[in-house]
Amino acid sequence: MSRAEKLTDQILERLKGSNVKVKREDILKRMKLLVEEFKVPESEAVRTIMNYLVREYGVSREELFERESPLIKISEITKPNQWVSLKAKVVQLWDSNSPNVSQVGLIGDETGIIKFVIWAKAEMPEVEEGKSYLFKNVVTDSFQGRMQVNVTRTSRIVEVDEDIPLPPREIEVIGALIAIQQNSGLIKRCPMCHRVLVKGVCQQHGKVEGYDDLRIKAVLDDGENVYEVILNEDNIRELTGIGLDEAIRIAQENLDRNAVLSELKSQLLGRYFRVKGIRGGRYLLVKEISLHRPEVEDFEEILEALS
Repeated sequence: MSRAEKLTDQILERLKGSNVKVKREDILKRMKLLVEEFKVPESEAVRTIMNYLVREYGVSREELFERESPLIKISEITKPNQWVSLKAKVVQLWDSNSPNVSQVGLIGDETGIIKFVIWAKAEMPEVEEGKSYLFKNVVTDSFQGRMQVNVTRTSRIVEVDEDIPLPPREIEVIGALIAIQQNSGLIKRCPMCHRVLVKGVCQQHGKVEGYDDLRIKAVLDDGENVYEVILNEDNIRELTGIGLDEAIRIAQENLDRNAVLSELKSQLLGRYFRVKGIRGGRYLLVKEISLHRPEVEDFEEILEALS
């Protein structure tokens, strides 16, 4: 059975028990056109056809989109194109430069942590780090070999008065800070949604008068794994002595905000750090970070590895 046929049968399964009679050939023809000819992502193809059924056959959105969205745990997500509901905490939000994405980051429950994407077309209320929500009727997807969930126009997000526990995945790593990524240093954020501004423009609110913030997006290599970490102002001040006020002073003296990033790179790149945090996919959610001064035996190991 082809992938288009399997997706078609998944849609027909949703219509069982309803009074709507749809020919399998009609759905299969459209599915093949979308998936095989136009190479539309499977989750988007399913959503497109379901919207077609709502429009042409009068199927209610609730019946079609919510009937098969059971409440599950994150650890139960194993394959794409499944409509599910999750009760989870927002672990971390990331910046996105795509106008098609409203929010992106990590959510978690006691069984795991997973990436989530809220598409701009979904027109959903924004979520906040540290708060718990019911993500109803979201669709599972796979991107670069990792599972994620997508919030679409047929999803719902409801804040819940619970503190959803996260998995006991706290780890400690010692590694070299090998790179500092774009949008690091002294940055400007949107006063309304707190996203990073790009040339004074917020992807959601347009040109705004932003406020200053200090952060670093860095890459840490422990010799076996590579972790992306985000350091806030407190982390940076503890490691370098440079806080937000000092960063603004450096930028003003040099008439260049990039001078702050240059100074941070000179102090941090290539040095070893001890980091404690929660691992969520490739990201390490930092709780503590400190400079690591290798003992003599550590240097011997490094020299041996380089020889």
